Amino acid sequence: MHIIYSTVQMTILKIIKNTHRHPVNQALHSIGAPFYGLGLTMILGHLAGIHTNLAAASAMLLAAIAMFVLGHKIEGNLRMMAPVLLFRLLSRPFLSTRFL
Repeated sequence: MHIIYSTVQMTILKIIKNTHRHPVNQALHSIGAPFYGLGLTMILGHLAGIHTNLAAASAMLLAAIAMFVLGHKIEGNLRMMAPVLLFRLLSRPFLSTRFL
């Protein structure tokens, strides 16, 4: 299990390095990542009954996603965004075992 985890971890790190080379993309991701984390945390807090501003949280989350998309568009690898890559990586073992 440890070997599989290490392989997946190294694959993810290699993908991140290869898909985030442009300085503007890196800057947009550096700004967008905290917005994404805070927006997501605020939304989850709201759902848990903590009084957070849902509109502000949603705006932060959407702004972060827009920064990520814009960064990858500038980089020229829009199809290499993390959600797409993670889906491909995680579905690969499922697809190969299901259709054999």
